[in-house]
Amino acid sequence: MFLIKERKLRGVFEIQLNPREDKRGFFMRVYDDTIFKKYGIHRNWVQENHSLSVEKGVIRGLHFQFPPHTETKLVRVISGEIYDVFIDLRKNSPTFGQWDSIKLSAENKKMVYIPRGFAHGFCTLTKNCEVVYKVDNYYAPDSEGIIRWDDPDLGIDWPADTPILSEKDSKAKSFKDFIETYGGLEI
Repeated sequence: MFLIKERKLRGVFEIQLNPREDKRGFFMRVYDDTIFKKYGIHRNWVQENHSLSVEKGVIRGLHFQFPPHTETKLVRVISGEIYDVFIDLRKNSPTFGQWDSIKLSAENKKMVYIPRGFAHGFCTLTKNCEVVYKVDNYYAPDSEGIIRWDDPDLGIDWPADTPILSEKDSKAKSFKDFIETYGGLEI
């Protein structure tokens, strides 16, 4: 039903969905709490968000929430393809400050599970990308944090030469500023 494997950053899981197809199309289960419990990744999902990016090269992120509003995310793409990025901000983690990425698309039917304590962002690789993600905490605007998408200390290799950014994302602080101010997230 699912193929679940942990990524290089502890607590992040790649989930391969397995649709059953026939001449009508397909059916697939995208969440099963008994299976997720076996991997220790079951959460009480309290919100589900859906974004549409109409242009190729849109970068959203790198977003996170400060405690006590940190969020676990379960991210998948239902239209188009994205380059999804996540950075470990957990203060005492052996992979603090490291990032990883995965391509998610409607075609490859993969999801990524990102635990609390990570910054998250993505770049659209096609037009009309729709991203759906569950979160296990309520959004708190006053607890939102953003790290600059092109921070040289992180060295993320984004697949966009001239990205399309929101005003808020274009004014994000550096990873160095985040460390100097907060030292990391206490999870």
